[in-house]
Amino acid sequence: GDTLSIRNGFFHVEGVQTPLGNMDSQKGIAATEKFQDGIFRSFPFDSIIGWNIKDFGPLYIPAKGDSVTLDHTNFRLYKKLIEWEQQGNLQYKNSTVLLNGTPINGYRFRKNYYFMAGDKGMNSQDSRYWGLLPEEYIVGKAWIIWKSIDPYTYKFRWERFLKVIH
Repeated sequence: GDTLSIRNGFFHVEGVQTPLGNMDSQKGIAATEKFQDGIFRSFPFDSIIGWNIKDFGPLYIPAKGDSVTLDHTNFRLYKKLIEWEQQGNLQYKNSTVLLNGTPINGYRFRKNYYFMAGDKGMNSQDSRYWGLLPEEYIVGKAWIIWKSIDPYTYKFRWERFLKVIH
């Protein structure tokens, strides 16, 4: 039920003023001018929408019972989710969205969806690359830091060992 965007590398949720996620990672993305091949472009990998890991969205993240109008953009954004829920084929032909060959103008979601973000923002294989995740595929929640190694020195960060995640 939230609307998420990434502006100049920083995550934003509509109506939330607090910074979200790994700020050091997001600062790194903001400061980067040139990205390695395969890292910059993102979901839905559409040249017209043109999102990337530095400038993404806004993307409405549907909750169970939410409805969207199916224009060309929403067709691209929600095609995989609708096909998964309906176990059918969604097409866009002559400015019309067809579900299993039948024209539809909108869609009401049957499931809750989530945007999953990794903590290594520059190259985490997360929702920026594969889109939204149905709630039933979430199998756990991190609650403690088991191990933390500095990525530059490869030394163990003892101050993070077994620290509870809030």
